[in-house]
Amino acid sequence: MRLLACLLLSASLSADPASDRKAVFDLVEACASAPKTYEAEGFKPDGTVRAIFYDALNWNGKPTRVFAWIGLPAKREGKVPGMVLVHGGGGTAFKEWVQKWNAQGFAAISIAVEGQTDIHDKTVARSRPTWARHAFSGPVRDGTFADAQLPLKEQWMYHALADTMLANSLLRSLPEVDASKVGVMGVSWGGVITSTIIGLDDRFAFGIPTYGCGHLFDAENHWGRALHDNEAYRQVWDGMNYADRVKMPVLWLSWPQDAHFPLGCQAEHYRKAPGPRMVSLITKMGHSHPAGWNPPDSYAFAKSIVETGKPWGASPSAGVKDGTAIAVFHSTKPITRAVLVSTTDRGFTGTRKWVETPASAASGGGGTTVSAPLPAGTTAWYVNAYADQLTLTSDYQEMR
Repeated sequence: MRLLACLLLSASLSADPASDRKAVFDLVEACASAPKTYEAEGFKPDGTVRAIFYDALNWNGKPTRVFAWIGLPAKREGKVPGMVLVHGGGGTAFKEWVQKWNAQGFAAISIAVEGQTDIHDKTVARSRPTWARHAFSGPVRDGTFADAQLPLKEQWMYHALADTMLANSLLRSLPEVDASKVGVMGVSWGGVITSTIIGLDDRFAFGIPTYGCGHLFDAENHWGRALHDNEAYRQVWDGMNYADRVKMPVLWLSWPQDAHFPLGCQAEHYRKAPGPRMVSLITKMGHSHPAGWNPPDSYAFAKSIVETGKPWGASPSAGVKDGTAIAVFHSTKPITRAVLVSTTDRGFTGTRKWVETPASAASGGGGTTVSAPLPAGTTAWYVNAYADQLTLTSDYQEMR
């Protein structure tokens, strides 16, 4: 069975993977114009937030549409920045997520990328909500890139990327929105989409992949088991294929004990992207849509980009000298404290025990240098510097 699966996956990949990647690049031009929109009947507006459908790509020869919530800040002066919001597994378009960004002064659109609305399908008995599909649904995600045996343009990821690009085009077309200041944020599977699209659609001003990343084919969990032999993922869908084109500022937002996305895979991805980056690994963050959108970090990062063009903080270097971990931070906000976060365990990062120990911080030379002795037997570490409730993290370090 494993041999058959490998043969099917190999057969699904074009003899020239570069042609498949070009087809993915071509999505940007194909989705550059604002799609036609339709009012979503039966969904009541909530203040300035309303439900819509918009035209998307054909699938299996049939037209499709995307359900979304879209809204503008209640109070605004001049053009406002915008956010495209992409849900994760088990999610949908979330009105609450739009409202949270509206409250921060951003226009926002939260999209449903599996042909669903935000109405529960009560005919299906499951422990988690199952969202009702609408009449113009496109493809549904099939496991972990399990649809790789299909032609490229029939695969879910192809349409999910297109849906996100079209949402960008739609938001940018609004007269109230500053088209040069539209960002994208995705949670979990939405983070996978976001970490890929930032290397494709350079119209985005910044990106916030939350949890999700690329380089998952060698992850020490279910991602690695599903993707190790999936050549279509490795050569076409993995965001690492496009990471060297990421010139926009990016916030990589996650936490050390995430059960899905390894810190090492995330680090491989952000180290390949040449644009300005900021990493925030929030202790005890949890993995869910609210856990992703509730912390202040995504909003503070986005505001710093649209106001100054740069992240409010960064860590240009981190390393070990004489058994001491040393990380340098640059920040426009005062650093109030810092800790070393380390582990002596091995294996998947989400199941390791992570320990925080005090760190010393010294300002000078235009930055803050944080240092702390590494516990004996340390296998991985990073430093968290805090500006009140905001988390600024050094690059993740594995000890060799």
